[in-house]
Amino acid sequence: MPNKLISMQEAVAKYTWDGMMYAHGAALPVGSDSIAFGREMVRQGRKNLHVISNCCTQQLNLLCAAGAVDKIEIGFSGLEVYGFANGLRRAVENGKTILEDYSNLTLPLRLLAGGMNWPFCPTISSYGSDQQWRSAFHPDEYPATSKIPEITDPFTGRTCGALSPLKPDVAVIHVTMADIHGNAIMLGTEWSRYELSRAAKKVVLQADLIVDTACMRQFPNLVRIPGIVVDAVVYWPMGVWPQCSTGLYDSDEEHMFYMNKMLKTEEGYEEYKRIYVDGYNTIEEYLELIGEEKIAKLKNTTTAHLMDPYRKWIKSDEEIEELMEGR
Repeated sequence: MPNKLISMQEAVAKYTWDGMMYAHGAALPVGSDSIAFGREMVRQGRKNLHVISNCCTQQLNLLCAAGAVDKIEIGFSGLEVYGFANGLRRAVENGKTILEDYSNLTLPLRLLAGGMNWPFCPTISSYGSDQQWRSAFHPDEYPATSKIPEITDPFTGRTCGALSPLKPDVAVIHVTMADIHGNAIMLGTEWSRYELSRAAKKVVLQADLIVDTACMRQFPNLVRIPGIVVDAVVYWPMGVWPQCSTGLYDSDEEHMFYMNKMLKTEEGYEEYKRIYVDGYNTIEEYLELIGEEKIAKLKNTTTAHLMDPYRKWIKSDEEIEELMEGR
């Protein structure tokens, strides 16, 4: 299999475009999402995105604050203890972004249907609720008949809803570790990253670590995303910051609150963008921006022992640089 390692800048330039259906995956608002990739999309000025988001994260919050999102289909739109996502709220309230609401079950079911090439997926989740009857994409239609239409089970005669499949143009998925061929292992809560990797037309992995393929051969049952479905791999340590990557670093609660506060206003967003989006060009500069002391504190995590079986296969920065040059 080919070496799929590319730079963050190259990945965004090659695999994203204005008006695309873009999907990302995480585990609740503090979980492992490809936030560094979202920062680079803002840097490169992506706009008019149709975003598929099983669960809101600071990536979606930032993209909305940047005015980059026209439509969202989402299963959860808050940031839990950090408050409602202010960038998203501002985009919806000012009419820039239309938000179509689903449940945290119906979104993965739609991705599963896309990955399996099903014409639709039956559901009882959201069935008989305003998530079925109201559609932000068709606000004048009530009850909505095209969002989750009613169907009859041919075996029992029972009625249920039908979900349309999702096939995003591109999914960018954070993983704990990947090899150069795109085989990947995720530690912690997986959420819908498995389904997302099968549903999307193109898949880019953002990895905290690059490991030797021998690691994947040692733990084949843990390779939930195989290289055959992956188009590119981006190495970006601390790429989930200020959220957490299980086994490697905890969420930065101070920055989570700060980021959401800044995205509440256009002026705050511009200041945040100046420092934390446009303020670096390399991985080294990015890590310096977070700060050595902060990184050490976040890496002092009680989940660190989960990485013990894999440590001997982790590639150094020097080895990764040689692999990038040898593509």
